[in-house]
Amino acid sequence: MIELFGKMYELVEDHKGGFQESVVKERYSDILAKYDYIVGDWGYDQLRLKGFYDNKHVKVPVDAKINALEDYLYEYCNFGCAYFVLRKLTAKEQ
Repeated sequence: MIELFGKMYELVEDHKGGFQESVVKERYSDILAKYDYIVGDWGYDQLRLKGFYDNKHVKVPVDAKINALEDYLYEYCNFGCAYFVLRKLTAKEQ
């Protein structure tokens, strides 16, 4: 489990060692707290963070749900880049 500014997350996927906790903490912004998932991808030695919602959310666009992760990685990330996926834990899970 990883704590980011009072929120607890679990590392769901760490592709090619993309997760670096110290860099994530530097780049993290409060706007990401509203999302159920945070995806970080590396390009040109820069970490980019993007939030996604759980698939159960009805009133969000399809491309903002975690099911769209593969499309996001294919369309917006460098081919074969290192990336990671963090899932925000619910109060029960903490």
